[in-house]
Amino acid sequence: MKRNYWPLFFIGIFTFTFSMIVWTIYSAVQVPVHEDDTFFKKYQDVDMHYNDIMRSNDIFLSKYDFKITINNQKFDLDTKDIFLSQRVIEKSKIHRDILHVGKNSIKIDIYDKSGNVQSSFDINLRVTESTNNNTIIDLGNDSFSFFDNSYNASVAVPKPGKWNVIATFEKDGNKGYFFLKTNAN
Repeated sequence: MKRNYWPLFFIGIFTFTFSMIVWTIYSAVQVPVHEDDTFFKKYQDVDMHYNDIMRSNDIFLSKYDFKITINNQKFDLDTKDIFLSQRVIEKSKIHRDILHVGKNSIKIDIYDKSGNVQSSFDINLRVTESTNNNTIIDLGNDSFSFFDNSYNASVAVPKPGKWNVIATFEKDGNKGYFFLKTNAN
């Protein structure tokens, strides 16, 4: 009597395929999901309205002169780092080592085009790890004090690594956006 092993072969392939499907689903559920919220919006909104964000920055800069100083390094209202990978930050000197583990100072100067100090802006600033959402440090208006014609705050970075500084500045419907990729050590 000759045995036919083909049915066992097909059952084995089916069992293997089904177990790989179950393993894939299980593995996918175990991976944490970190949603990007650049500019305090979902990435889909940033992608869809990116040109509006850049236009808003141009309008903001046509009305105000802006400087942000982080640990004595000055920056303009800029979002170009959004196009850079962290590898570019690591290998080049661009925006490297701006943050420090521990206390960091932030100073924001905003003047109108006549040179008058502006003191009633709605400020939202976030310092976050670039690789995940485990550490998010939000600074709002209550975190900034206005003295010596500048908004001043400090932020404590808890650990070394790759960090993003994201901010929006708004007054009278005019909104400016800031994005900086750096690292802390």
